Amino acid sequence: MNDSLDPLAWIDDKLGVLEARGLRRWPMVRESGQGAEIDVDGQRLVNFGSNDYLNLAGDERLAAAVRGALEERDGGARFGGAGASPLVTGRSAWHARLETRLAEFNRAEAALVFSSGFAANCATIAALVGAGDAVFSDERNHASIIDGCRLSRAETFVYRHGDAGHLDELLGGYTRQGKRLIVTDTVFSMDGDVAPLVEIADVARRRGAMLMTDEAHATGVFGANGRGVAEALGVCDAVDVHVGTLSKALGCAGGFVTGSRRLIDWLFNRARAYVFSTAPPDFVCAAACAALDVVRDEPERRADLLATAERLRTRFTEQGWDTGRSCTQIVPIVVGDAKRAMDFAESLRSRGLFVPGIRPPTVALGRSLLRVSLTAGHSAEHIERLVEAVIGEAADELRGISGDRV
Repeated sequence: MNDSLDPLAWIDDKLGVLEARGLRRWPMVRESGQGAEIDVDGQRLVNFGSNDYLNLAGDERLAAAVRGALEERDGGARFGGAGASPLVTGRSAWHARLETRLAEFNRAEAALVFSSGFAANCATIAALVGAGDAVFSDERNHASIIDGCRLSRAETFVYRHGDAGHLDELLGGYTRQGKRLIVTDTVFSMDGDVAPLVEIADVARRRGAMLMTDEAHATGVFGANGRGVAEALGVCDAVDVHVGTLSKALGCAGGFVTGSRRLIDWLFNRARAYVFSTAPPDFVCAAACAALDVVRDEPERRADLLATAERLRTRFTEQGWDTGRSCTQIVPIVVGDAKRAMDFAESLRSRGLFVPGIRPPTVALGRSLLRVSLTAGHSAEHIERLVEAVIGEAADELRGISGDRV
């Protein structure tokens, strides 16, 4: 076809550039349920790629909760999706139950459930600040936070990763009128490190800024009750806006915000991704309530998970691998070059291990890595297989490619 007659012809060239740089992504099919082992494109793999940190995505108790929700609706004969926005006819008794549970879980006045964590971040930021306001964001925040800042039309200031001093400087130099919002992940999804929330909370208080935290990768994993890093560090009361997700440690789908009643009332009215999206189906809410029960009743899951991660980091670093500042269930192996990272990931896959290679734009140029995500479902045998592969044969292959030791 003549390119002048094909308005999408430019895509072929752009995809070719991505492929040449080792940045093109290809779809794959998972043929099994989510778990510590999965079937992908016909291959059985130990799964070190999911965010199912507490191993709940395939838990029978969540499935039983779904069946119970189905039975509540005339034996399930007319069960379906929510059918409308929560503000129209979509919000059900199950949504109300889940929001009550989430508010109790975070010891907050109220909660609001979104269709995804991405939607929760984007909508919340844009509802809190706008033109004439300012938002201060960590340079390694998740894409949903970055997009929320853009959508808000507020002036955005990016502070150096985990640098509360730089944040303080930026806020101190901002003299315009208007609202100020600080937003940060608590556990950073690619690096596995933790934001200095004590220091950030102090900056927010002194500078009169709202503080919003995204506990997506910390909910269920950190804190005495699994509320996240803010609980673990004792600064829950200093956080104005708590964002979390149901789709990681809780094994479900969706996102949520907890906070004061006036905050939730405002988001209910002004958070566009909530107002204009169909509500999640009831069975998701039922499963999430069951997951919260597990988080409450089985604290050993998170304790064992973090202990396993610490042992794995020690094994890797003893052999010279760079795991950055990880101190969580996410353990990166920083490689640098995108192609080297993908070759390494493919080498592990040939050994029956699924460890995703992470490339730009997910991480910065020159910081490609393998992201090891641990779950409560990984056995000692799974961990040992990974260690042997990374430290042994796979490490030798990568060093042969690079010509030196990683």
